[in-house]
Amino acid sequence: MQPLKQKIQTLANEYYPHVQSIRHHIHSHPELSFQEHNTAAFIEAELKAIGITSMRSVARTGIVALIEGRNPHSKCIALRADMDALPIQEENDTPYRSQNDGVMHACGHDVHSSCLLGAARILHNTRQEWDGTVKLIFQPGEEKHPGGASLMIADGALENPKPSAIFALHVYPHLPTGTTGFRAGQYMASADEVYITIEGKGGHAALPHQTIDPIAISALVISGLQQVISRRSNPLIPSVLTFGRIAGGFATNVIPGKVEILGTFRAMDEKWRYEAHKLIKDFTEQTCAAYGAKATVEIPVGYPMLFNDPDLTHKATAWAQDYVGNHNVHELDMRMAAEDFSFYTQHMPGCFFRIGTNREDKEFLAPVHNPRFDINEESMITGMGIMAWCAVQALQ
Repeated sequence: MQPLKQKIQTLANEYYPHVQSIRHHIHSHPELSFQEHNTAAFIEAELKAIGITSMRSVARTGIVALIEGRNPHSKCIALRADMDALPIQEENDTPYRSQNDGVMHACGHDVHSSCLLGAARILHNTRQEWDGTVKLIFQPGEEKHPGGASLMIADGALENPKPSAIFALHVYPHLPTGTTGFRAGQYMASADEVYITIEGKGGHAALPHQTIDPIAISALVISGLQQVISRRSNPLIPSVLTFGRIAGGFATNVIPGKVEILGTFRAMDEKWRYEAHKLIKDFTEQTCAAYGAKATVEIPVGYPMLFNDPDLTHKATAWAQDYVGNHNVHELDMRMAAEDFSFYTQHMPGCFFRIGTNREDKEFLAPVHNPRFDINEESMITGMGIMAWCAVQALQ
């Protein structure tokens, strides 16, 4: 396999200028979740230019394509990239800055798609040197509920053929270019939105005894729920309840009739996740009832916890160490952020890893979801190479 590894490394460097131009185009023309029509058309054209014609549309704006090596029916491995952008106004002044006002690739999905197209070019070039089939999944809507991954799966993206494992990478501005990061087991949290409406009885601020004050009750609910989560959860299982918006009231001297509270609940354990949903609902309804108010609690189920298959991830870590050197492979910390790649890992072993994107810990340090986020584009050489290398190694 060493000659193949060296060929992959050579091709990654050779294809880098073209992959860089791909990234510039996608970054300049970002599209929001489930609106990636032009992005999908561009990616489809790139795949056809490589010579990959076995593809189909999935979940409207998603693409599934196949690269067949020798003995293509022996095994299948999937590689996934997301395509959607965020509703953020870009503040970078680069030739490839967003041309769509209020929309930006601030989470690196342009990088992910570009790396997968680079890996596709490498794999197509080397297809006579490995056995099996690589399934490419270009996915819409990672940033928006219910998650493009769930829709892709429902639309058959994992069938015909069904992969035995799946990989995805993600940009990571906390590590320098040329490095990667892996974590086996629990890695990212589940994410559920919390919507609470408290209905009381409005009136004059000077006559609170004639009202049922939903603002005062909302303070009790918010404070109390923090105690519920921290006191009822196993302290060894991370979970977070955060409220990001409270809306209610009109003036200093008016008690409103209604308050709305919006938040998010994150957990690293699926059993506790659903237990917490019930606790949040019961506590809120009972607290409001005790003060004469009515509560409506909605917790739409979002992305599940992301679990990296330990065996696959340990192997991928070793493959990455072989590819970039032991000192360039890091163990990642748990993150309470969420990723809809977790839907795929409910159907097969998965490995979600990171590529470093800053330059010597001095440049490109803006975090994701920031209007100044950008990357050292040479990190894509590592990204496309490791994607291709993990695929051919997993097929053996």
